[in-house]
Amino acid sequence: MPPSQSRRHLPAAAPILVAAITLLAAAPSLAAPPPLPAINTPPGQEHHTGKTIFVQLVTPDLATSEAFYTGLLGWQFQPIPNTRVPYAAALSSGNLVGGVAQRAIPAGQHLQSAWLGFFSVSDVNAAVTLAAAQGAKTLAAPHDVPGLGREAVLADPQGAVFGILASSSGDPPDILSPVGTWIWRSLLTTDPTSDAAFYNTVLGFNATPFPSEGADQHLLLVSGTYARATANSLPGNHPDMHPHWLNYVRVANAAQSAATATSLGGRVLVPPHPDRHGGMIAIVADPEGAPLGLFEWAEGVETKDVTK
Repeated sequence: MPPSQSRRHLPAAAPILVAAITLLAAAPSLAAPPPLPAINTPPGQEHHTGKTIFVQLVTPDLATSEAFYTGLLGWQFQPIPNTRVPYAAALSSGNLVGGVAQRAIPAGQHLQSAWLGFFSVSDVNAAVTLAAAQGAKTLAAPHDVPGLGREAVLADPQGAVFGILASSSGDPPDILSPVGTWIWRSLLTTDPTSDAAFYNTVLGFNATPFPSEGADQHLLLVSGTYARATANSLPGNHPDMHPHWLNYVRVANAAQSAATATSLGGRVLVPPHPDRHGGMIAIVADPEGAPLGLFEWAEGVETKDVTK
């Protein structure tokens, strides 16, 4: 179910700090790195195009990020040796939820640490070709990541960065995300209708409009019978904000989690408030500035057939 963002409170976003294309590729003098833990355990053959199955953080301080997300979400971190940059797998209750890579911000550059989400696709090469024909830019060409699958990183026609991934272990089943795992994504963009058409072509999303204030647009993006994300107008009071995706993790209590984020050195960007469909949401930033949505799911709300 889509969270309703209080967009007027969102800060202007700087260009994001994007990971190196070959984060897990070994340097020439080192042995090949061990594989990442599998996304789906035990491995399966399910693939749910358009579902977010992996999210990666690029941060200038890996240790600080690990401490923050351990304290906030209870995640565990597994170092992945022999990579070009320091890298750790993030796990929730032993299951892979993402990766964290350390990359310094070059002197004099105003870049923001950020989470990069990866949508499931069955054929990465075909999806990249299709996206390019629709005006997308390839930031990281299709490549294989040991244990994870085949991935690529793109910028949509309006500049929002996203990843695509064909998991080598299949996708997790379409059930309600447990607490501590990714549950939702929101796209803030200059033209939601045009961007929704792009993602319809590349990921098969169908867009359903929701009532919005003034000229703002708010579209629900659905694949199959599951809502996956929303596409929203950029706030008019932040003309310097770049189109971007925001990822939400499920929490038991959004207000408590926002307070915990502050106690751990983060900031509250959007205070906890009721979602239009029940539950509570908030947006915080970790100590390095990476935005993160917190989504407290209302009990009894179904994830399927949300357009009815």
